[in-house]
Amino acid sequence: MSLKNLEDVTYFKLNNQINRPVDDQIPLYKDKEALTAFFNENVEPHTKQFASVEDKLNFLIEEDYLESEFIGKYSIEFIESLYTYLDEQNFTFKSFMAAYKFYSQYALKTNDGTAYLERYEDRVAFNALYFADGNEELALSLAEEMIYQRYQPATPSFLNAGRKRRGELVSCFLVQVTDDMNSIGRSINSALQLSRIGGGVGITLSNLREAGSPIKGYEGAASGVVPVMKLFEDSFSYSNQLGQRQGAGVVYLNVFHPDIEMFLSTKKENADEKIRVKTLSLGLVVPDKFYELARNNEDMYLFSPYSVEREYGVPFSYLDITKEYDNLVANPKIRKQKISARYLENEISKLQQESGYPYIINIDTANRANPVYGKIIMSNLCSEILQVQEPSMINDQQGYDELGTDISCNLGSTNIVNLMDSPDFGKSVRAMTRALTFITDASDIAVVPSIRNGNRLNHTIGLGAMGLHTYFAKNQMEYGSKESLEFTDVYFMLLNYWTLVESNNIAKERGESFHNFEKSDYANGSYFDTYINEPVLAKSEKIKALFGSIDVPTAEDWATLKESIKEYGLYHQNRLAVAPNGSISYINDTSASIHPITRLIEERQEKKIGKIYYPAPHLNNESMPYYTSAYDMDMRKVIDVYATAQKHVDQGMSMTLFMRSEMPEGLYEWKTETNKQTTRDLNILRHYAFNQGIKSIYYVRTFTDDSGEIGSNQCESCVI
Repeated sequence: MSLKNLEDVTYFKLNNQINRPVDDQIPLYKDKEALTAFFNENVEPHTKQFASVEDKLNFLIEEDYLESEFIGKYSIEFIESLYTYLDEQNFTFKSFMAAYKFYSQYALKTNDGTAYLERYEDRVAFNALYFADGNEELALSLAEEMIYQRYQPATPSFLNAGRKRRGELVSCFLVQVTDDMNSIGRSINSALQLSRIGGGVGITLSNLREAGSPIKGYEGAASGVVPVMKLFEDSFSYSNQLGQRQGAGVVYLNVFHPDIEMFLSTKKENADEKIRVKTLSLGLVVPDKFYELARNNEDMYLFSPYSVEREYGVPFSYLDITKEYDNLVANPKIRKQKISARYLENEISKLQQESGYPYIINIDTANRANPVYGKIIMSNLCSEILQVQEPSMINDQQGYDELGTDISCNLGSTNIVNLMDSPDFGKSVRAMTRALTFITDASDIAVVPSIRNGNRLNHTIGLGAMGLHTYFAKNQMEYGSKESLEFTDVYFMLLNYWTLVESNNIAKERGESFHNFEKSDYANGSYFDTYINEPVLAKSEKIKALFGSIDVPTAEDWATLKESIKEYGLYHQNRLAVAPNGSISYINDTSASIHPITRLIEERQEKKIGKIYYPAPHLNNESMPYYTSAYDMDMRKVIDVYATAQKHVDQGMSMTLFMRSEMPEGLYEWKTETNKQTTRDLNILRHYAFNQGIKSIYYVRTFTDDSGEIGSNQCESCVI
């Protein structure tokens, strides 16, 4: 009998009773009863037992469940001592959802699916041993960080570490397409290969010439970006890991591309089947100039990528549209067409109301804040990866005349609630940085040479955070309040500081820095000026108390770090990124990412099981008033929190906007005639986010009158 089809169990019924108030109170004790029943009825009777740790390891290796190489880097005595340490910590799940998610999605099972081969402690042990790569001290540190749930590797890493039969450890990939058939063909092959090995794939089509553009040497004209989108969608649908998961991809297009209207039309509910894309996500690359033209209600010109590349000698993505806009308009050699900027802005908002798409990448904001040499041109499936790329030149044999750089994402997350209780905040973050460094060092995506090249040169990682709303509620702070912003400012400054410290330590040990480090603002020292001149310190008594046991770096600390980095360099081109978090936040018993929760008792529809209910973490009479639903919150508060964190995050953050189709009375001062959501509401919020320095907007999720959700997150690869 499969573990998913056990009979005569009580835990689902007990869990469902949370949703039925008793004497006007939420019966949270029913969730604890469901958790106990789950272990009694499911986990304990169906977990394979072993006489010793050595017996377990031998069985898992001999039966091809576990790789032997990483185990062989340690003595059995050390591994047994690691297990003893983990057992002594008496780890327990705090909710039924946490335990259910772990055992249903992460725990290693027998090939026939009838028995568990891992407890949570086993998965932690294998992650620690794998990422420490033979370093016993680091293995112990990582085991401590994970058993106390201060650090959570991304789903692909946590799930696959140590397994013999596994996918890649990285979360997602970014690939650029240039304006020629060789690049299109090579990119489709890349999409097939990357989707096969797991993870979502981001693709930019901004460089492709528009529909109707002439093709030199041919009588016909180019078909534009939409047919290429359809090719990519079919590729992801086909390459789905033998039916185990839907291939996932996002295509990005610059808002000044002539095919922009047709691009947006592919996601409309009434779109013709010939152009409609069902599973592909859409993202827009938006330069500053668009906001200016829309704000002034002016017409905007759309420019032919082919003529731009001929005139400027670089692909369309690499041109600064805002800087060159007037020159492009005046240049008769540039093919162009005109539309209303305000019209296009409304079309974007209409589509976000319908589908949650498109994502928005404020590309000039991202590049202004970028401290490294090069240009950011796109993002990934969850909009938090923002790294520089270089284009490739591909020949008629599909080989590389010039090998450029594309991107793979190595992600992990801090659990804010638990990390704030760490006995040594800095040591914790440094250990996490080492774990992520192993993944970038071990990653070798040979099937896509441009991704392998980018990874080898730049050693990028992305440490993020989850549980911010939980921390606020637990400590009785309103989300978006002045004190919550102060906390966010100090917390993300600390992540920035300690990842810089450890990246510098690794560069010092190895005598190696990322590619073009000497051309970066880290190398010339200007990156550190703000921190030295205006160090981020706790100011209010409440926030001082919360950081009371944590060393907060002073101006002198930043000055010392600046000199060390100028002398020894940094190993990682990028270090921080905040992903949206998915099922893994349940296992951590905390709120997802840094956005607000949506419900006090979240309802999840599980395949073949039915509904499972998840009470907000640390929910009690004291925290409940501070757990305002995202759908009942002014989104400017969310934007303010993200903007505060963004100052310290060198990449991006997956910021979702939560809206109601019928908005709460008085939430937005401009809603004087109707409470129904309009395109104007989204226009105003996008401009506000832009003005606050937000680099990217992920989904727009709308809660409808019939309690449905438009724009729910479907990305399972980057959701940590």
